[in-house]
Amino acid sequence: MAIKKQIIPKRMKLGEMLILKGKLTPEQLYQLLQVQKQSGQSLGHLLVEENIITEEELNQTLGEQLGIPHVWIRKGLVDPAIVHVLPKPKALQYNVIPMFKVHNVLTLATSDPYDFFKQDKISEITGLDIQLVLSRTEDIQAAISECYQGEVDIEDVMSSLEDGELDVVETAVESSIREIAEMAEGSPVINLTNLILLKAIRSNASDIHIEPQQQYFRVRARIDGVLYELMTHPMERHSAVVSRLKIMANLDISERRMPQDGRLQVKVDGHPVDLRFSSMPGYFGEKLVIRILDRSKIILDINRLGFDPMLLTRFKHLVRQAYGLIIVCGPTGSGKTTTLYAGTSMLNTPDKNIVAIEDPVEYQLEGVNQTAVNSAIGLSFAKILKHVLRQDPDVILLGEIRNRETAEIAIQASLTGHLVLTTLHTNDSPSAITRLLEMGIEPYLISSALLASIGQRLVRSICPSCKTDYYPPKAALKTLGLAETDTAKFFRGKGCSDCLDSGFKGRIGIHEILENDDELQRLILTNPTIDRIKAYLKSIHHTSLRADGFKKVIQGHTTIEEIQRVTLIEED
Repeated sequence: MAIKKQIIPKRMKLGEMLILKGKLTPEQLYQLLQVQKQSGQSLGHLLVEENIITEEELNQTLGEQLGIPHVWIRKGLVDPAIVHVLPKPKALQYNVIPMFKVHNVLTLATSDPYDFFKQDKISEITGLDIQLVLSRTEDIQAAISECYQGEVDIEDVMSSLEDGELDVVETAVESSIREIAEMAEGSPVINLTNLILLKAIRSNASDIHIEPQQQYFRVRARIDGVLYELMTHPMERHSAVVSRLKIMANLDISERRMPQDGRLQVKVDGHPVDLRFSSMPGYFGEKLVIRILDRSKIILDINRLGFDPMLLTRFKHLVRQAYGLIIVCGPTGSGKTTTLYAGTSMLNTPDKNIVAIEDPVEYQLEGVNQTAVNSAIGLSFAKILKHVLRQDPDVILLGEIRNRETAEIAIQASLTGHLVLTTLHTNDSPSAITRLLEMGIEPYLISSALLASIGQRLVRSICPSCKTDYYPPKAALKTLGLAETDTAKFFRGKGCSDCLDSGFKGRIGIHEILENDDELQRLILTNPTIDRIKAYLKSIHHTSLRADGFKKVIQGHTTIEEIQRVTLIEED
């Protein structure tokens, strides 16, 4: 088997790179090269031994030199089902650890990327191509000790879960389903399913993806909006895991040809977590996506959503209005529902009757009357909304405007003395107006009812554990609208075990608020295109999503690249 190597023409030598970094002097390099000739040890080993650089700095520099990623080995990154492709004695002898396998490529952590002999031997032993990553010697040794402990296989790892770590909240099930569940009790499948859920929930994931491939199935989790691979397992376990999850969600385990949706609830570390289950038939089997709704993680404090202070004042003023329509815009996963919940919580006082119509009810809000859409019996947004107007509401939280009928009733409600908070799937706040027009809503109704549309995104925050400062290049200053002579200090994350080596941990919102003033009302009456609305906003120096994001870059909350990633489509 071949070794996957990155070929970099005319690669700079290690010593030269360290001199450029200011870590080494030419005199020190000369002396170390003389010692190397006599001892036969690698230059990197001598540098660490002489305390000139740390092993971490060595790995980082080698990674830059060779184009090999530098990773922190942490719990969950090494797939316990894969490590045994290489026997423990060989892992100790070569000081390496297999991390995970994708198709025929084994990702291998090493502290010595120049030892091509051992790489060839490992490829020969495993029958796999090798992709190297760099890690510290002590981290590799700790991982070997943990992952090869007693040559434990995956069943032993899964059965080591402590009782009470994850409990299924019982729901009413048919006797035949209950019998199947009882037969499966004590099976490694239950432990594997619990392990998947636990790892994702404790990683603060929003979604779990269980995806069958030809020879294995992989488990990925969306953390801070980005998918990370958690583990892979043989395909023989896939059907059993799918069936176990269907039993937990009270679904038909014999139906594999049609999509199924369901809900289940588990308790993790003593607090309840709601899970929304969705299956989709595929070529190699059913793909599952599980949305995690952790009540303990929802932010209901409007002051913690990441609003710029000026925008926060405007938002609070808007939601305190007696009537009108407020629309929160953004794609799926941009935090629209959280913003609605936070605004509703601010208004949630004993003198207000607040009614929420959702599909589904994601979180239970104390003091709010929540109703779920049920399309199976014809209970749509529009139908519920018609009846809600007879329930003497002060505030109506409408999960989403999906069609003309719902939009018309929502606008009618906002014009007859109700405050309506809702969402639309559009890229930005001006697009909300054109979307309503495209639905066939009369311009005069939009002009009269709309209080504001609020665009938002969630961007990843810089990890506080590995946050470091740097001075940006002139091109970056120009992007932010700063003078090239400015000496602004920016921040970014180096990557560490706390943030999955991404440099980011947690998310913060960026926002734009488009208030419907007199001039915009007159513009809406002309049935404008999106270009005309954006030209108007440019003339009044409207603060766009990207502009608000760049403020957060300057404040040290996130990076330029992250803002460009989430705003690229609609503003470039």
